Amino acid sequence: MDTIQDLGRYGWQHAGINPGGAMDKVSAQVANILVGNETTEAVIELHFPASAFFFEQPSLIAITGADFSATLNGEEIPGMRPVLVSKYSILQFHKAINGARAYLAVHGGLGTEPWLNSSSTHLKAEAGGYKGRILQKDDEIAFRKDVDLCPLLEKKEFEILPWKADNDWGNNHRGEIWALPGHEWNWLSDPSRQKFFEESFLITNHSDRMGYHLKGEPLCATIKEEMVSSAVSFGTVQLLPDGQLIVLMADHQTTGGYPRLAHVISVHHSRLGQMKPGDQFCFRFTDQLTAEELYIKQQQHLLQLQNACKFKLEQLLDG
Repeated sequence: MDTIQDLGRYGWQHAGINPGGAMDKVSAQVANILVGNETTEAVIELHFPASAFFFEQPSLIAITGADFSATLNGEEIPGMRPVLVSKYSILQFHKAINGARAYLAVHGGLGTEPWLNSSSTHLKAEAGGYKGRILQKDDEIAFRKDVDLCPLLEKKEFEILPWKADNDWGNNHRGEIWALPGHEWNWLSDPSRQKFFEESFLITNHSDRMGYHLKGEPLCATIKEEMVSSAVSFGTVQLLPDGQLIVLMADHQTTGGYPRLAHVISVHHSRLGQMKPGDQFCFRFTDQLTAEELYIKQQQHLLQLQNACKFKLEQLLDG
């Protein structure tokens, strides 16, 4: 299920085309920052068991997000660090240690053909990314920009550069997913509203890039009206007819007809994106102001990281 993704295809939901993009957009941005790309550049989103990659030319790469125990030519390499890779090297992933999705960025970007101003893979439309599909054996992905890295490597197979990124920007409530009340929140009965906060929810095997089906104590709506299909987004929490919940993810539909109980705040989308079937979490409501302050804090962290990495890379490449 490895695909090419960027930050999404926005401006087309009125035509029924969802934004898509990386499930963990923060990790995708960090990967690009570490190799000196713009944060909007396309990356490869990896699920375990992940693809192996053979490099036909020297590269500067970074792996962020999930830890899949990466090796280059059989030797372990760390995540969250830029790594110079020599020609004919093989990148492999051996074990899912934590997280659900890893991101691979290459300095200069990937040679993809954008569709509606985005390189994200839209599987249903069979467009964007690499031929509109998941990556397969023997696919050849070109680099968008060639950079001569041979002088930096000399005769080494790879070199781990001496700086790293940190995803800790000060929001450490692990196991909690913060949300804002949805338009139909008041449809729930009082006992069900209490359950929504007191119970933990399990991500089931019926989960993918479109949405996470959750298992918990069934919730009950006091209003049984049939809804007109209404706009939904990444993080919308819907109440299904059987009383269970679904959280819509990156490949969500553009509209839905189930009650929208809540909307996960944007800074926790990446946290959701690193969860997998079998993981559990609790919901917690916050307010709009707090959600905005957290978003600003997250963006400031990314900007500081970008400035620091740009300075380091300019010294390395110009030196």
